[in-house]
Amino acid sequence: MSILKKLYDDMNSQLDRKAEPHRIRWWHILLLLALIAGTIFIIKNPTQEGKSTQSKEYQRCEGAIFGTFYHVTYQYTGNLQDSIEAELQQVDASLSPFNKESVITAINNGTNDATDAMFRDVFTLAKQISAETDGAFDITVAPLVNAWGFGFKNKENVTDSLIANLLTHVGIEKVTLQDDRIVKSDTAVMLDCSAIAKGYGVDAVGRMLESKQITNYMVEIGGEVRVRGINPQGSTWNIGIITPTPDPTGQNNEVEEILHLTDISMATSGNYRNFYVEGNKRYAHTIDPRTGYPVQHSILSSTVLAADCATADAYATAFMVMGLDSAQALLERHPELQAYFIYADSEGNNATWNNLK
Repeated sequence: MSILKKLYDDMNSQLDRKAEPHRIRWWHILLLLALIAGTIFIIKNPTQEGKSTQSKEYQRCEGAIFGTFYHVTYQYTGNLQDSIEAELQQVDASLSPFNKESVITAINNGTNDATDAMFRDVFTLAKQISAETDGAFDITVAPLVNAWGFGFKNKENVTDSLIANLLTHVGIEKVTLQDDRIVKSDTAVMLDCSAIAKGYGVDAVGRMLESKQITNYMVEIGGEVRVRGINPQGSTWNIGIITPTPDPTGQNNEVEEILHLTDISMATSGNYRNFYVEGNKRYAHTIDPRTGYPVQHSILSSTVLAADCATADAYATAFMVMGLDSAQALLERHPELQAYFIYADSEGNNATWNNLK
């Protein structure tokens, strides 16, 4: 007869007897102590794996890259800042047009048409998203952006003939990848991956962390984010979307919405701190690579959630060009994408639309 069975029988027999002082036997005490010890162990140590995970502290590091700043938080036993910066430097050496020795600089200068794995990843994705957005996303748009100038400061010097001439050198269909080399049908075509490189850099760091079996982390570069697992407080990561306000200094960081995220990436596009007003309506400074002119759409901020940050980054830019109606139509065809748009309504006030799940 087992000990539990004997205890059960003893309890029933006690209920049938008249009340009398209860005699505590030595093995009762041992059993009680064993049960208490077991309960404490279960509460404090639900699993050995859980104990191991909780013992790892979260590390934080930050620095400058791509003309902006990065912040990384991850749960690990050691400091990985050197590895993180090495990964980011690889991305810079491949995709930065400001790096005189980068792969993309050599391609733009015509001194070398060879590519590396990172460049090929980004170029292939850029081609795919350009096709999906009917050319609203195009990494050959740089000459047009330069012609207009930041904030359209060169607007007075832009003529229809200038735009028409520049458009003959714009179009990702003029560039192909053959045997790991870039081939241009027009040597004047210039590539600029700024609208996707930050997101790709975020992914590169995330993949490096995952190669070390790190499951809880947040990587952020200039507002582009990739999160996995839980934050140091043991909950989902809280990522804010900034409210578009007329603030060229960038000091006003009022939060429009806080998203609680895990296992996803997020990117936001929109020069909404430097939007311009025309006909009592506000427009962000965005050039349509298909027309060469500023878009006449009301989206001030485009935030996209996707499995990887490079994809989110590219679509966030494309939606600024496409406008609200076309962006919504594309999102219906791509249920894997989520978006949060802040736009100016007919009266010039901020309004929002989202398909967040």
